[in-house]
Formats: sequence, structure tokens, C-alpha cells
Amino acid sequence: MSPPASCRLYLVTPPRLDAAAFSSELAAALDGGDVACVQLRLKGVDDDAIRRAAEVLRPVVQARDVAFLLNDRPDLAAELGCDGVHVGQQDTPYPQARRQVGADAIVGVTCHASRHLAMEAADAGADYVAFGAFFATTTKRPQAAADVDVLQWWSTLMTVPCVAIGGITAGNCASLVAAGADFLAVCASVWEHPEGAAAAVRELLRAIAAAPEAAAGGGRAPI
Repeated sequence: MSPPASCRLYLVTPPRLDAAAFSSELAAALDGGDVACVQLRLKGVDDDAIRRAAEVLRPVVQARDVAFLLNDRPDLAAELGCDGVHVGQQDTPYPQARRQVGADAIVGVTCHASRHLAMEAADAGADYVAFGAFFATTTKRPQAAADVDVLQWWSTLMTVPCVAIGGITAGNCASLVAAGADFLAVCASVWEHPEGAAAAVRELLRAIAAAPEAAAGGGRAPI
């Protein structure tokens, strides 16, 4: 894979879903334009529910050459043939997650607004670091409020890709792209779009294309 020419989309699933019904919406979103990866993020469900959802959704994602990541659970990510895992600061520590998913899998780490946590994750070998929340969000209760300065700092000094997350829409993403975000993690702005997920993806991609590119933002390794 060649380095990304611009900021790319990182889709996060709703925290609760009917996988069979959601699969067609997910397929439509992926067919709407360039998407780097999909994170399956289910909350308040048991392991078997995660397994059932992954078995339905993973083939939809991977058939389109898009990475399929699991939130929080490196053990299940390895078991279910996911491309990797995303872990938070209260989840499985990075070294343990890496051991469970293997050297070739993707492991991303939530770093909130902390430069220190991001540098620790990158030094340990994380494939990307995630900063946020940048805007108000109803998807989850944010642990911290992040400013675009952290993206500018990271993109200028570091080679590990960064993901921006938290209330991101087509209307507010330009500053994040300009600051050097390699990926925009989006959830509600896609799945709750009045014209559907495919239209939301197209709208976001148009906004990314119209945003000024950060001079230091290109050329980092993709997901």
C-alpha cells in the first residue's frame, strides 16, 4: 500500500446494532467512497454478540479491501480474524494487545489530548494514535477535550499516523485536515445522516478534499 495522499475516513459503528440489518448500510457507506477502516464498537453486549456481529460485518468490510478493527478486545480480534484492534487507556495495555493480535495486526491507541500518552504509544509500537474529542459528541462521554494544536504538533514532529475523533462532521472537519490529521474517525455524522450513510461518506470526502492540506500531513504510513 502506498502512503495516503490525504486525510482518510475511519468509520466507527454505532454502539448497538442489528448486524444483519446494519450490513447493507455499512456496505453502502463503504461503496460511497474511500474509507480506510471500520471499527466495530459495541457496548453493553456479551462476547457472543460481538462474535456474531463480527462474523456478519467483517466479510463486508474486508471484501472491499478495508481494514476491520475491533474496539477494546484484542483477544476477540485475534480469534475472529480482524485486521487489528483499538484500545483505550482503560482497556488492555498496548503491549498485551500487541502480543494477542500479533506483529502484523493493526493496534491503535486512544491518547485523548495527551502528548505524553501519544509519545508513549508511538514509542511502544502503536500503528496510530487517536486524539479527541475535538467537538461535542453524543456517541460517548469524552474523557478530554482536544485542540487542533495537538494535531499540528504531532504531524510536524512524528511519523506515526494520528486519528482525530469526536463530533466530526463535514461542516467542521476542515480545521482538523489542515492541522494534519491522517484520519477522521466518524460515527453519528455517517449513520444518522438524513440522506443515508453513502451520502454522508461522499459529503465528508468532499469536505476533506476542499480543506487545505497540512504541509507535514502527507506521507505517513496508512492503516
